[in-house]
Amino acid sequence: MKRISMRQGRLLATALFGLLCCASTALANPFTDQSQQTQAQQARAMQAQQQAALQEPRSNVNWQQGGYGPIPTMEQGIVRDMRPFGAELFSGGFRGTRADGLNPDYRILPGDQVTLRVWGAVDIDRILPVDAQGNIFIPSIGPVQVQGVSHSQLDTIVRNAVRKVYPDNVYVYTNLQGVQPVAVFVTGFVNKPGRYAGVPSDSVLYFLDQASGIDEEQGSYRRIRLLRNGETLAEMDLYDFLLEGKLNHAQLQNGDTILVERRGPQIAVHGEVGRAYFYELNDDVLYGKTLMQLAQLDAGVSHALVRGQRASGPYANYQPLEPFAELAIANGDEVVFVADRHADTIVVQLEGSYYGPSFFILPKNATLHQLLDNIPVDQVIAETRSISIRRVSVAERQRESLLESLRRLETTYLGASSATVEESAIRVREAELISAFVARAREVEPNGRLVVSHRDQLLDLRLQDGDVITIPERSDSILVSGEVYIPQASIFVPGMSAWNYIEAAGGFSQHADKRRILIVRQNGEVRNARDVELRPGDEILVLPAVTTKNLQLASTLTQIIYQIAIAAKVAIDI
Repeated sequence: MKRISMRQGRLLATALFGLLCCASTALANPFTDQSQQTQAQQARAMQAQQQAALQEPRSNVNWQQGGYGPIPTMEQGIVRDMRPFGAELFSGGFRGTRADGLNPDYRILPGDQVTLRVWGAVDIDRILPVDAQGNIFIPSIGPVQVQGVSHSQLDTIVRNAVRKVYPDNVYVYTNLQGVQPVAVFVTGFVNKPGRYAGVPSDSVLYFLDQASGIDEEQGSYRRIRLLRNGETLAEMDLYDFLLEGKLNHAQLQNGDTILVERRGPQIAVHGEVGRAYFYELNDDVLYGKTLMQLAQLDAGVSHALVRGQRASGPYANYQPLEPFAELAIANGDEVVFVADRHADTIVVQLEGSYYGPSFFILPKNATLHQLLDNIPVDQVIAETRSISIRRVSVAERQRESLLESLRRLETTYLGASSATVEESAIRVREAELISAFVARAREVEPNGRLVVSHRDQLLDLRLQDGDVITIPERSDSILVSGEVYIPQASIFVPGMSAWNYIEAAGGFSQHADKRRILIVRQNGEVRNARDVELRPGDEILVLPAVTTKNLQLASTLTQIIYQIAIAAKVAIDI
């Protein structure tokens, strides 16, 4: 169903509530007489339901904590299959991309190589290594200290050194040609501790990825240290990188150690969130406000359920988000975010022949008659006897029923044994036909059409969110479809029977079942052609025959074919 904006919804709601208060008199309305007979009964029924709801005791009350509400159904596999927040970092994405050491902030180290070209008063074209003292030796100039100098400052420092000796008519060009590789130890709670090669400007993430990432069961994603000569140079929290893109540490040197510490306290978060994760805590206690910032909550989340262990024993708390923000969450807790607010309104759509808007925001207990009593129509054009509703829940039940029938068909007949060779050949052929039929039948999408009339009287019912109400136009035609030679639409002629229209469409096809002809009304009602008189807008649906010597199989297939015809107004051939 097409979505509408909140502003449009408010306007439509205002318009409809006004209509419900004063019915339109500009155009005739055929629905009023039908609804007036039942309004008093509906009011008494609704009052009884409200009283019963008030008297019904609440369940799942947490007397110790004072929280109450419906405890969500927990699937045991959810927590078992969850991964730590950040585990996706180490899937090879950093391993294949290395820094080249030529970024402007790179700090020069012993072993690096500098290309130097000087021309004018003197000519020099050399590749100069940075020695152990951090110098490059320039002929006729002498040593120049470059260790610790950034790549962006190198050219200025060398140029100044050359011009101290050759102040005039000299030009200098420098370039950092290569950098000294480093070997870094990666240890602690990683999957493959070891010594890994890289360049000084590589990120810690590059080396962690080479070590196949952090041990998801025991390693910490928030306590990672960079050590040099036994001293801590940097402490890193990968949550800062995941959430804000921050990961600051010193440039690596040969012999540095990256240490992943043991995992700290953690909690399991799932429910109405973007993705279920284990979240690691920096401290032994985390407050709900911080957790809500870490876990991206889905729209509409209203409550949080916390379950765990405390010194006093098992602990559970169910609260709205506002008090949950100040709630302390401890190591090992399980937090489930749920949307536990019931909407006071529903949105329904109107289609077909009528005047006015197409979408309406109604009270959740609004009925079909209450809506239609205030919808102006042109009685000359609109077919008010054939109003119907397309409902999502009905379509889902129709599809579930169809799939269950197909499953029983496969289970019963595709695995049956054969006593003779001839019977086996027949079963093989039937199995092929059944398999092809089942494959086509599974593609059928039920329309969810709900018949809301009886003997041309419109029944009243409570509307549901997402309902699509159809007020069809009057039709002058009859549609003939299914197993006929020329499916077509013909002008309705009073007195003509279904068989007359079938003859006009070329007659029955060779696969037709002449005993099973259905009449589908505009409102979705399905009748046998022998039991009903045709009227404009009807569809004549000729079902296919089931050709098999197995009477039980023929009965099952016929039942499924009927089921498909009613749910989707189509005829599938076996």
